[in-house]
Amino acid sequence: MTRLPRLLLRLILVLLLLVILALATGWWAMRGSLATLDGELSLPGLSAPVQVERDALGVVTIHAANQVDAARALGYVHGQERFFEMDLLRRSAAGELSELFGKIAIEKDKTARVHRLRARIMENMTAVAGDKMPVLQAYTDGVNAGLDSLRVRPWAYLLLGSKPRPWQPADTALAGYAMFFDLQDEANSRELALWKMKQVVPDALYQLIAADGSEWDAPLFGAARGNVALPMPDVLDLRKLPMPDKDSGTVDSEPGAPGSNNFAVAGALTKDGRAIVADDMHLGLRAPNIWFRARLLYPDARAPDGKVDVGGFTLPGIPAVIVGSNTHVAWGFTNSYGDWLDFYRVDWLDAGKTRYRVPEGEQKLRVTHETILVKGEADVDFIVRETRWGPIVKDQNDGSALALRWTAQLPGSLNLDLADLARAGGLDAGLAVADVAGIPAQNLVIGDSSGRIAWRLTAKMPLRSGNCNAKEPLTVAAPCRWSGWLAATENPSLIDPANGRLWTANARVVDGDALRLIGDNGYANGARARQIRDDLLAKDRFDERDLLAIQLDDRALFLQRWWTLLRAHALASNDPAWKEIEAATRRWDGRAAPDSVSYRVVRAWRLAVIDRIKKGLMAPAMAELGKDFVMPDLPQIEGVAWELVSLRPEHLLPRKFSSWDALLLDAARETTTDLDRQGPLAQRTWGERNTAHICHPLARALPGFAKSLLCMPAEALAGDVNMPRVVGPEFGASERMVVSPGHEADGIIHMPGGQSGNPLSPFWGAGHEAWVRGEPTPFLPGKTTHTMRLSPGDK
Repeated sequence: MTRLPRLLLRLILVLLLLVILALATGWWAMRGSLATLDGELSLPGLSAPVQVERDALGVVTIHAANQVDAARALGYVHGQERFFEMDLLRRSAAGELSELFGKIAIEKDKTARVHRLRARIMENMTAVAGDKMPVLQAYTDGVNAGLDSLRVRPWAYLLLGSKPRPWQPADTALAGYAMFFDLQDEANSRELALWKMKQVVPDALYQLIAADGSEWDAPLFGAARGNVALPMPDVLDLRKLPMPDKDSGTVDSEPGAPGSNNFAVAGALTKDGRAIVADDMHLGLRAPNIWFRARLLYPDARAPDGKVDVGGFTLPGIPAVIVGSNTHVAWGFTNSYGDWLDFYRVDWLDAGKTRYRVPEGEQKLRVTHETILVKGEADVDFIVRETRWGPIVKDQNDGSALALRWTAQLPGSLNLDLADLARAGGLDAGLAVADVAGIPAQNLVIGDSSGRIAWRLTAKMPLRSGNCNAKEPLTVAAPCRWSGWLAATENPSLIDPANGRLWTANARVVDGDALRLIGDNGYANGARARQIRDDLLAKDRFDERDLLAIQLDDRALFLQRWWTLLRAHALASNDPAWKEIEAATRRWDGRAAPDSVSYRVVRAWRLAVIDRIKKGLMAPAMAELGKDFVMPDLPQIEGVAWELVSLRPEHLLPRKFSSWDALLLDAARETTTDLDRQGPLAQRTWGERNTAHICHPLARALPGFAKSLLCMPAEALAGDVNMPRVVGPEFGASERMVVSPGHEADGIIHMPGGQSGNPLSPFWGAGHEAWVRGEPTPFLPGKTTHTMRLSPGDK
């Protein structure tokens, strides 16, 4: 053997040993940060022993002597299993991610830090905690005790080369505010994009672009808007309006998420008079899940039976069951998409931009220096300029500026009162809790053990007084005031509906005065809500499995007419693209099924058509605004696009195309070109496109094999966005719940991603497969497999 091969062999052996050593070190780190599941442990501050049970899925049941002890034990478990994920929540809301991830997160931090939520919380902590400060402090102490109980700090910190920072009471508020960021457009980018556009295009064109509904609407109050009425050529003619010199990419405003579903049936529609509530909240999917399943049991003289028995989904970081059932009431939420932000025009009175005009005269600008800590880099001095109307977020070309007022910035927007649902004894008591709860504005659907159901907009709603036009920046000349909060009695509601059915799905729910009060910040297309409503109206008797079937409804009713349109053009044309599409779409599956080719092709073609229509409608604004143009999210574009492709008016045809046939053919060619890159069109299934990519937040930083260890299986998923079963590779039902209060044993629950944040835990991914398959899993925890007893006393 020559010298060179020997050296090469030695090098390979050394590299192999290094790989083995790295794997062993990683395994040791993960093992060291596993939660203790059994035995007796000390938890200082308890008034009495607490028993913590886990079932085979890791669902936690806590038996405590009181609410404060239950909160301490819940904090302990959250700290054991989910501290890193809790850390991400608080840092994302506070704008402190750069301290963990370095300079890559600086711009992200700035978008959050401009709202100065940590500082605002510290100024108003008493209002946030209210009478629950003992509960909050106990939870905080429990979190830190759970973290300290780990032999090694959570493995994610070892990977990042960081140390966890202890939990503080203010961090619980930040975890709550993280949901404001997740559920609302904190930059108000869609409203800004539409306002800019309105200034430079004819009103008739703006009305098409800003359509607020369609024939798909299914509100609880009022009627469907119907599709837009297309303007005649003498009112609007795209052929006579400017267009950009060339196609170019655009900046997009923040898109509205496809949202969530909740619905309920009253006792009159069930065999024994029970009300049944269903809820599936659609969020970004990750491993572990954002939620953590828990059941809390403790005596409480304020509860109807002198005890609390509440189970469902907790949010690690907050000492409460957010969605669930307490044997008397069951409840769930969907996002409201109301208008909770306003811009104010700031007119400067001096060249240094230190004084600005207010109704009484002038006011001095407040300047705050926020220090952003950056891992491995110098700190960033981030300057926040604040007005009485909120921070300045944009300087205008005319020398003025825009300040942004957001409900999340105001005292009272967040509190812990939602936790009181744990002891609500009936519908009226539950609604009373909702009246004072400070949470991101939500559609609450609630049912009680007597068979009653209700919907209420649960939000602290701003009291806007004066001349308010929430669709454009407010000015001093036309003063509009945010004068505190509206009384809870102003929140729209529907209690005991006559037909015994309720449904919401992020689409418009109300009309008239109620809609003017709530506003519209981009309601979702109504197709999901309509399909749920029609499913509910199709039967007169329901049980829990019937409501689960609605949650899992993946019928493609929304795309049916697009398939018909596609087939008509494909059969009438000799173009190769149309011929290829015709052969691939002969069988219409009618569902977003993983093995469906026709669904994928029709979906892709519709989106290509919509894209061309949007660009055609936006062309005049693009030409006028240039680099200042931002593409707004247009959730109601279906009601415009369908009218255009059906009526085919030449004066509204995008100028890039010679005819509507040419536009539809161009979309077909794009569809075949894109899909053919992956192989024959006839083999391009929906499941190939809609494959789960549900991973730990740090998975992207790791190489292939290691990355796969931090992800759920890459399975083909049934469902899509414009149907009840909303699911994408990284987005979908973060939970499913169907439950009747007082009949929890018959309830059904799903949660993807599992309970634990440690890949070596038996609860990593536990329950995920049932979520994928839609297989019923009992709402109540199963047989106890692990028992931990927490005792008062010193460590």
